[in-house]
Amino acid sequence: MEALSQSFERPEAPLQLLLFVDKRPNANEKIRQVRNFLKELGDDYDFDLQIIDVGEQPHLAEHFKLVATPTLIKLHPEPRQTLAGSNLVAQIEKWWPRWQRSVDDYKARARRHETSGKDSIEGSIPSVVYSAELIQLSDEIFRLKQEKEELQEQLRFKDGLIAMLAHDLRNPLTAASIALETLEMGIEPKETGQGARLTPALMGQLIKHARTQTKAIDRMITDVLQAARGTAAELQIQPQQVDLGELCLDVLHHLKEQFEPKSHRLITDIPSDLPNVYADAKQVRQVLINLLDNAIKYTPNGGTIQVSILHRTTQKIQVSVCDNGPGVPEENRERIFEDRFRLERDEAKEGYGIGLALCQRVIRAHYGQIWVDSVANQGSCFHFTLPVYRP
Repeated sequence: MEALSQSFERPEAPLQLLLFVDKRPNANEKIRQVRNFLKELGDDYDFDLQIIDVGEQPHLAEHFKLVATPTLIKLHPEPRQTLAGSNLVAQIEKWWPRWQRSVDDYKARARRHETSGKDSIEGSIPSVVYSAELIQLSDEIFRLKQEKEELQEQLRFKDGLIAMLAHDLRNPLTAASIALETLEMGIEPKETGQGARLTPALMGQLIKHARTQTKAIDRMITDVLQAARGTAAELQIQPQQVDLGELCLDVLHHLKEQFEPKSHRLITDIPSDLPNVYADAKQVRQVLINLLDNAIKYTPNGGTIQVSILHRTTQKIQVSVCDNGPGVPEENRERIFEDRFRLERDEAKEGYGIGLALCQRVIRAHYGQIWVDSVANQGSCFHFTLPVYRP
């Protein structure tokens, strides 16, 4: 490919032509044909031709809204004209007389303007190189502004997360500390030699309570770390063959203590003959934990939580987590999966408004879907799909 921008060294020529080419093998031949034809017209014609490689200056191609190459643009005098196709020389020959008349008209107006003592005329000759630089700089400034806004938003988000984390960690940390201190007081004898011994049952309850609170702290930190990792495009998953039913039962086993404080009833429908899925077990585990945490949070005392898995099609398996809580308002059922979106009723609750967004990020990274069905004051069902493993 020849130089990016070539001209006949007459940047002030009134007839300004741009020839856009790409890196195809015949591009140089097209340049040669157009240049030779223009040279044959003789030195009496005052024009400037510039060759532009769209691969090197895509911003110019975008600016002129090019859809194909080679393309010749008569940039000046106005009106602008675009010629495209393999027969550029024939098209130039057809339009050349009219272009020269427009140049003569431009020169005449310039002379009249000069005679009047004014410095310039409307529609003065544009500098293509200068215009290209302005376009490129404008695009770069726009890109930098976008990056700045995104970085500022990320900083605001992370500052908010840090503030909320510091606030929300106090409750489970305080609860765990009280449980441990009570255990310590009950185990160690007082100076009088008569320690306040705890019964085995009470000790078991305190240990269970401390363990539950530390798990809550761990989930908070996990959510924050995942939210800080970025968008779905940046989410790294390592899919492999996974027994989804076994994974789900294991999650329920580790969360069983959380169902007890509000006397929740758990109903499961997990078939034993489910095919394996192709997924990242660690990421899917976090999705299940987030959805079950939400179900526990919103299900009233004595309410029911249902977990079911359905071999929906030969290609997909569907997991559903349902509760009989207040439900999700219809106008918010799409927005609840957005980053940092929280329902107005939840502003006073613990959490960061990122749990469902993280779930969506993970499921989409697995080329699955996640959605919610909900009825006001009757409950919600969150569903997601994962691909069946194909050996």
